[in-house]
Amino acid sequence: PRSILQWNVGSHRDISHESLSLFRLLEPQIEILVLGTGDRVERLHPATLKQMRQCGIAVEVQDTANACATFNFLMSERRLVAAGLIPP
Repeated sequence: PRSILQWNVGSHRDISHESLSLFRLLEPQIEILVLGTGDRVERLHPATLKQMRQCGIAVEVQDTANACATFNFLMSERRLVAAGLIPP
């Protein structure tokens, strides 16, 4: 179902396996997680991305403006998608 949840992340440095646990708990399970990292694309720790893939969730990291557009596009295709967005 469509929901808005509080994500306790202030910057890309706060994104970890633990902070992404919220997205692993969603039902139905999402296919894709779009992360918006603010004004620019920030690199996330490879182990964090690998852990999400092992849970069956693809992760797309973009600046927040493009992450919003990607999320909307995937929603229009009726994909099981979630977005974690850090304000620019």
